[in-house]
Amino acid sequence: MFGSLFGKRKPSADLDFPVVDLHSHMLPGIDDGAANVEESITMLRTFQEMGYRKVITTPHITTGYDNTPEIIRGKLEEVRSAADAAGLTIHIEAAAEYFLDERFMSLVNEGQEILTLGTRKHVLIETAFMTRPIMLVEVVKTLQNLGYRPIYAHPERYTYLQSNWDSVKKIYNSGILFQINAMSLIGYYDNAPRKLAERLIDEGMVSFIGSDCHKPKHAELYKKARESKYFAKALELDIQNNTL
Repeated sequence: MFGSLFGKRKPSADLDFPVVDLHSHMLPGIDDGAANVEESITMLRTFQEMGYRKVITTPHITTGYDNTPEIIRGKLEEVRSAADAAGLTIHIEAAAEYFLDERFMSLVNEGQEILTLGTRKHVLIETAFMTRPIMLVEVVKTLQNLGYRPIYAHPERYTYLQSNWDSVKKIYNSGILFQINAMSLIGYYDNAPRKLAERLIDEGMVSFIGSDCHKPKHAELYKKARESKYFAKALELDIQNNTL
């Protein structure tokens, strides 16, 4: 079905490729992603050409990027209008990538709006790269008790996990869903993230593959990542992108 969309296929040609991307930064001027609408459209055009039907873009909400649902929705409409004018047919939605800090927990505990992905209240969270968050497992349980389905953004990139497999297993066993970045599979972020991403795939611990696309160059690198051996191996797992 997808062979005509994606061109030359790897040996596992019977496997469906993701047609939904759940992690990117394509809204202009509100985080470290697209600088302007032109970059947004360039990235979206590349994803459409790759056969993607939907992008759920996820701007940062963290210190320095004080985004709100209102800001994000306003930028989403701006990009949708530009995409329509450019003749693109790819569907664009927006959620957020929440940094796990006191601000996020205040939003949760006060019952304020949390931007989620899809219809099953998936929420994308990230942490600091160097420092292991003490309360991560407890926060996961809190979110689950409130009906959310937390997704752990790019665990392979956190240095506090790269040499601590026991911590990886503890976090995974909390019930959080792991989302790896496709570009990790070609060593874009260095060798340690690549190795951990591969091990997560080997152990069947990956539920989502994301682009984490910030700039047009990332969209081009994503094409290369999709041709990697471990991308094909990941597709043998229960990858849930297309359920969103």
